[in-house]
Amino acid sequence: MSERVLIAEDIWRSFQIGPERLEVLKGVNLTVQKGELVAIVGPSGSGKSTLLHILGGLDRPDRGKVVLDSCEIFQYPEDKLPKLRNQKVGFVFQFHHLLNEFTVLENVAVPLLIAGMEKKKALAQSKMVLSEIGFTSRLNHRPSELSGGERAMCAVARALANSPAIVFADEPTGNLDGNSTALLMNLLVRLTSEKEKTIVVVTHNQQVAEMAMRRLALRDGKLEAL
Repeated sequence: MSERVLIAEDIWRSFQIGPERLEVLKGVNLTVQKGELVAIVGPSGSGKSTLLHILGGLDRPDRGKVVLDSCEIFQYPEDKLPKLRNQKVGFVFQFHHLLNEFTVLENVAVPLLIAGMEKKKALAQSKMVLSEIGFTSRLNHRPSELSGGERAMCAVARALANSPAIVFADEPTGNLDGNSTALLMNLLVRLTSEKEKTIVVVTHNQQVAEMAMRRLALRDGKLEAL
């Protein structure tokens, strides 16, 4: 029987917009197995990023629960969540959020340093992760010296540095050309099929979604299988 890495049950989230209360998520349910690549599609404004932030513990739902690697994350007090995220979750964002004053190798090491790893060991582990994903050149370059595809590879390596239970990718190909998009998605497919990494991607790009093992659509605040 497959191991369930993520279980989300009855997730609701709304926002106050002036006098109106906007219901964005209306009872979302989701289970993700170890080694799955799951794509969640939907137009801009459908609540995809809101859902991803809740699943990763960056935001709290109005109600509902998220169990991540056997931890019910919203039972944790606010001051304990950053450590939990550091240990269990990797994030890849559309704009990557790399630190321009650091090299590629140093950027990948950031989660390890935050976790308290000694710098020399953190850099060695980061180099190993970069090698595993096939990005072995330009390790001493800074993000401003990289192409969009190279920055995306760096962001993926950083997300994997702490060997998280799951990686969440929020529109990871949004700023990439077609060739870089294909390279990145092929990497995510390989990570799930060969390394049993667990990855959830939110995207509005149907071609990106079609590379996933399972596709879901966020419509009217709920997830539907495609």
